[in-house]
Amino acid sequence: MNRFAFLLCIALLWGKLAHANKISDFYQIENVQSPELLLQRYGNSKGGQGTQADGLDFMPDGRLVACFVGGEVFTLNPKTEQWKLFADGLHTPLGVVALNDREIMVAQRPELTLLKDSDGDGVADEYSVFSDEFGISGNYHEFNFGPVRDKDGNFYVSLGTASSGADVRFEKRGKFDRRSYLQRMYASVPYRGWVCQVTKDGKFIPWASGLRTPNGLGFDLDGNLFVSDNQGDWVGTSKLHHIEKGKFYGHAASLIWKDDWKHGRPVDLAVPSLERMRETAAILFPHGSMANSPTQPVVDSTAGKFGPFAGQMLIGEMNKPRIIRIITEKVGGKIQGACLPFYDGNGLATGNNRLAFGPEGKTLWVAHSAHGWAGSRGIQKIKWKGETPPDLLSISLTRNGFSMRFTVPMNRDSVSNPDNFQTKLYTYKYHQGYGSPQVSKETRTPSMISVSEDAKSINLVFDEMTPRRVYEFSLGALSTAKGGKLVNSLVAYHAHNLRN
Repeated sequence: MNRFAFLLCIALLWGKLAHANKISDFYQIENVQSPELLLQRYGNSKGGQGTQADGLDFMPDGRLVACFVGGEVFTLNPKTEQWKLFADGLHTPLGVVALNDREIMVAQRPELTLLKDSDGDGVADEYSVFSDEFGISGNYHEFNFGPVRDKDGNFYVSLGTASSGADVRFEKRGKFDRRSYLQRMYASVPYRGWVCQVTKDGKFIPWASGLRTPNGLGFDLDGNLFVSDNQGDWVGTSKLHHIEKGKFYGHAASLIWKDDWKHGRPVDLAVPSLERMRETAAILFPHGSMANSPTQPVVDSTAGKFGPFAGQMLIGEMNKPRIIRIITEKVGGKIQGACLPFYDGNGLATGNNRLAFGPEGKTLWVAHSAHGWAGSRGIQKIKWKGETPPDLLSISLTRNGFSMRFTVPMNRDSVSNPDNFQTKLYTYKYHQGYGSPQVSKETRTPSMISVSEDAKSINLVFDEMTPRRVYEFSLGALSTAKGGKLVNSLVAYHAHNLRN
C-alpha cells in the first residue's frame, strides 16, 4: 500500500470513528466510594462482599439513604461526602423509603420495618415492626422486595416465591400449604408470589398474585404501579407488569392464597384455564438480547434535567452492564409499549439492582448487587452532560404500523429505506416449563415509510399487523443528518393490542 492509500484509509477510519456515537459521550458515570465500615467488615476483594447495595432513596435534606446486603443502612451527606451508619443488623434489606429526615421504612426479609431517629443524632434508636402479616418458610429465595410508596402514603412490597433448589425450615411463620410444595418455584406460605399493599396505618392487604421473582416495583407519572418479573417457570421471558388490585399475572403457585380458591393444586388446572385468568404483561423483555433479570423501574420525573427522556421509565438489569428505557402507551385500555437500552456498557457495572434520581434531578444513582449470581457491588451515579444523544425518543402504535420519533434529525435516505426496518415478530409460550423459546417467528418489512419535514419523525406502514406479538427493530443501519449512528439500535415493542 502506498503512502497516499494508507493516509486515505486512516482518514476514512477516522471519519467512521468520529461518527460512532457512544452513550458515554452524553452521560458521565462516576463510582461512589463505599462506606469504610463495610470495607473493614467484609474486606475489599471484588469490591467487598458487604458493599452490595440493595436500596436507595433521598431524605428531604438531601442525604442519600442506602441499604446493604449485610443488613446495614447508611446515610451519605452530599456536602461532606461522609457516610454514617443509620441502622444495623437487618436481614437482607432490599429497599428503603425515606419518610422524612428522621424516619426510614425498609423491607427486610421478615417484615416491613420502621427505623426512627428520635433524638436527631443521625442514628436510628427505634426499630419497630410496621407489617409482618405474610408467611416465611425459611427458603433462601423468599425475598421481600420493595417498598415503594404511592401518593396517598400507602406502601407496596412484592414477595418472592420459594425455590425447589432448597427446602424449608421446621419452624415457619403462617399456614403451610403443600399444594405447591417443591414445584420449581412454590408458594407454600401466605402470599408468596404476590404484590401486597400496606396502608399508611399499617393494614396489610394482599393486592395481586401470579408473580415469580418480582424484584422491582415503581410508579409512572400517572401513579400506575409496575413490577418486574424474571424469566423462569410460567414466565417465558422477563416482563414488566402493570399491577392492578385483584388480578393474576400468570405464575400459578400463588393462586392457593386467593380467598376464593377451590381448585386444589394450581398446576393441575389446564393451561387454557389459567390463560383465561391471567393478565398479560405490559412489556416483554427479549431474553438474552435485552434482559435476563430486570430489576427496579423508576420514572424520570426530572422534567428534562436528565436529558430528553422525561416521563419515561428506566429499569435496571442484573446480568448485563445495562439500564433499559421503557416507553409506554395505552391501547385498547391496556398499558403496553417498548423497551430499549438506555445506558449500555461504557463503564456501567453489572448487578444494576436499585435506581434513584438525586433531589437536584440531574443525577441517577445506581446500586449494584450480586446475591450469589451475576452482578457487581457498590454504587455508581450517572449525570447528563447537557448534549442530546442521538436515539429513538418515542414509538407509538398506529392502525397499520408504527410512528417513531428521534431526538435529532435523521438522514432521509436511511430512514426512507424499508430494508433498514426489517422487523422480527415473535412471542413466548405460556406454560409451566422454565422459560420459552421465541415462537411464531417471522420477518416483515414495511410497505411504506413517510418522513416528517424536520426528519425527526417517521411512519412505518405494514400490510398486515398481528396482535400479541413482539415487534423487534434493529436500527443499526440508520444514520443521523450529521452522519452519525444512534447510541442504541435494539427496540422491542409488545403489541398486545392493536389500534382499531
